[in-house]
Amino acid sequence: MMLSKVQLTGTIKLDSGLHIGGSDTFAAIGAVDLSVVKDPLANLPVLPGTSLKGKLRSLLAKAYNEDIAKTPNDDDERIVRLFGATNGGGEDGDLPIQARLIFRDSLLMNTAELIDSGVDSFTEVKSENTINRITAVANPRKIERVIRGSEFHFEIIYDVDNPNEVVEDIQTIKDGLKLLEFDYLGGSGSRGYGKVHFEDLKAETVFGDFDASEINEVLGE
Repeated sequence: MMLSKVQLTGTIKLDSGLHIGGSDTFAAIGAVDLSVVKDPLANLPVLPGTSLKGKLRSLLAKAYNEDIAKTPNDDDERIVRLFGATNGGGEDGDLPIQARLIFRDSLLMNTAELIDSGVDSFTEVKSENTINRITAVANPRKIERVIRGSEFHFEIIYDVDNPNEVVEDIQTIKDGLKLLEFDYLGGSGSRGYGKVHFEDLKAETVFGDFDASEINEVLGE
């Protein structure tokens, strides 16, 4: 069978402020202590593909693994074939397993809508305090967050390596996205950060002749 590549797209919408950290090599007095990662060309917030990939794999590992995996190589087979492993392939099991998924960075897509709603910035600064339990001294800090209501373009590329495993693979992806909606993306999730949901998921074959309608049926269930 000829290799086919399927593009899965949709929208990631923020239901609360979100923080995925950028570079803070220098911070002047009174400045933001923890900034968010931004696209250097447009200076707009971006959700790195690495953050989304890592969070989805972590959540799926908790849901699918029967035992605690010492390394990602020990994850459930459904996870390994989507996200890859450094070994486990070949007759001796010492060859890397190529991931079937490629995660793209997600770019902010509704800037005009946000401006029309009256916002003057696509990020906000939230002041927080941590308290030393022994000395009771407060340690204030300022954290930058991407604002609630922001929408990001979601895209991953799925390699159709085995047509017989496509439905199970897509169901695994759906499970990961659903788990993320009930968890959080980025940092400080226990304090209300990073609540997201996914909209308008769809699939399109961008290389090869695989019929993506089968995938769209699973995504629409």
